[in-house]
Amino acid sequence: MIQEMFSSTGRLTLSAIILVLFTGCSDNDSSSPAASAAPNPQVLDTSCDTAAFPSPLWTQCELENWPRTIEAEFEQLAPAFVQRSLAQQLSNFAEMTARFIADPSWGLPPALGNTPATPLCSAGMGPCVGDPFRYSGVEGADGRVFYEQEAEVIPVVYYDRECARISGRVWRPRNVNGRLPAVVIKNGSVQAGEQLYWWAAQALVRAGYMVLTNDPRGQGKSDLGTPQGSQGGNINGAVFFEGLVDDIDFLLSSSEQPYPHEANCLGTYPTNTAAFNPMAESLDAERIGIAGHSYGAGGVTWVQSYGAVGSDPWPGLMSKLNPVKVIVAWDALGSSGQPTSATVTNLIPSSFPLLQAVVSPEGAPPVVPRVPALGFTSEYGFTPIPFILDPDRSGFLQGFSEWREASVPVYQIAIAGSTHLDYSLGPELPATSWCAEVIDNRCVGGWARPAITHYTVAWFDRWLKRAGEAGFDNADARLLDDQQWAPRFSRHYSSARYFTTRGGENIDCTDIRLNCEPPQTE
Repeated sequence: MIQEMFSSTGRLTLSAIILVLFTGCSDNDSSSPAASAAPNPQVLDTSCDTAAFPSPLWTQCELENWPRTIEAEFEQLAPAFVQRSLAQQLSNFAEMTARFIADPSWGLPPALGNTPATPLCSAGMGPCVGDPFRYSGVEGADGRVFYEQEAEVIPVVYYDRECARISGRVWRPRNVNGRLPAVVIKNGSVQAGEQLYWWAAQALVRAGYMVLTNDPRGQGKSDLGTPQGSQGGNINGAVFFEGLVDDIDFLLSSSEQPYPHEANCLGTYPTNTAAFNPMAESLDAERIGIAGHSYGAGGVTWVQSYGAVGSDPWPGLMSKLNPVKVIVAWDALGSSGQPTSATVTNLIPSSFPLLQAVVSPEGAPPVVPRVPALGFTSEYGFTPIPFILDPDRSGFLQGFSEWREASVPVYQIAIAGSTHLDYSLGPELPATSWCAEVIDNRCVGGWARPAITHYTVAWFDRWLKRAGEAGFDNADARLLDDQQWAPRFSRHYSSARYFTTRGGENIDCTDIRLNCEPPQTE
C-alpha cells in the first residue's frame, strides 16, 4: 500500500488523504487550492488569499494548505528511501568511528565533548543523514555521477579564531576555465549538519559556483568547543557571525596569502588542518555571496552589515573591505530590530521578546542593509499546527521594508505550507515534499525545495554572474517567472520584490500574488 502511494501519485494524493481525515470529503477539483500546483497556470487563483475570516472557504483553504507540512515524513516511508537512509546512516557512523581511531585527538583533551553523539549530528544518524542519495558512494545522478563527472569536492579541516577545528568541504565544477564566483553556506543551529544543505551546494556547483560548506563550532563533525572551553551552536550564537567571517577568510586564503588562524592555532591538535583554500586558484574574490539558514540566516544578515554606515567595520583578516556582494537568508532575512527572524512557530511571532532573547548574542553588529538580499520565511516554523487565526499578511516584511527603504535590492518569499525545516533536508523532519519519488536512485519532485532552489540560484546569478557566463542572461526572467512559481507562494503572507533588472526595469511590488502588474520579460 505504501509503495503504491509513493510510486507515482505524488504530493496531491497525500494532501487529499489528509483532507478526507479532517473534512470527511475529498475535493479533487482542479480549481481547488490543493490542485494549484499545475505548471504555468494562465490565471492565478487568489480565492484563498482573499477569503474572509472566519468562513468555510478560509477553513477549507487552511485544511488543504496545512497537510503540506508533513508530506516529507509520509513519502519517506517509501521502501527505497528507507533502505538507502539506513544504509547511509550506518556508513556515516562507521566513518565517524574510523576518524576517532585514526586521530584520537578528536575525543581527548583539550577537545571538549567530541563523541559519536556530540556535537549533535556528529555521526550523521537519524535526520542528520540528510538526503541519503547525495553521497559520493551512492549510484545515481546526485551521488557518484555528480562527484565523478560534475564536481570536485575536497574535505577540509581548518581552525576558527579560537582554535576550534571546523570540518567542511570546498566544492567547484570540474574542468574549470577562469575564476568562479563563490558562495559560503552557514547552517542553522541545533539540528543541522552540513549534509542537510548539500542540495544547495550541488545546485550551485551545477550553476557554476565554488561553494564552501561546513559545520559551525558546536555542531556536526566540528569541535563542540574550543580548547579554552568556549562553546558553539545556540550556547554561543556568535559562531554564526564571527564563524562566518572566519569562513570567508578561509575561502579567500591561498598559498600566497595563507589563512591567518592556521598560523595562530598550529600545533593545538595533531590533526591535518588546511593552511589555505585548496581551490584558491579558481576563486574570483570580487564575487562572494553568502547563504544561511535559521541562526545562519541571522548570521548572513549580520555579516553583510559590516562596513555599512551605522554598523561595525569589517573584521575579516583577508580583505580590507567586506567582500560579500549578495546574501540569501533561508528563514529568514533579519531587520534592525529583529536580526534573527526565523519562524519558530506559527503560534507565536518571531518578535516575541523571549524568543529574541535566546537568539541575540553579544557582539553582533547593528543590522544595516548594504547588499542585495533574498529572504525566505516559512509559514509554520518547527510546529506543523494549523492556523486558527488569520495572520497579518504583511507579517514577514520587516526586513524587506528596511532594505526597500534603503533602496537596496531585496526579494521576500513565503511558500505555502512550508516549515522551518524545508531548508535543511533531513528524514523524519516535518517539511513539504522533497522526495516525491525515487527515480534512478535520486529524489525527484517536491513542493518548497524546488522553488527555494530556483530562486536561490537565480538571485546569486543576478548579482554575481558576468556576461557570457551561464545564468547571466536569464536571471531576471527566472526571478520574475510568476506563472511557474507564484502558485506555490503563501496565501497567508505577502511575497514581495524590489530590484532593477539588467535591462533597467524597476520592479517594485509588495504583494506578488495580489497587487503586482505582470512583469515585462522577454
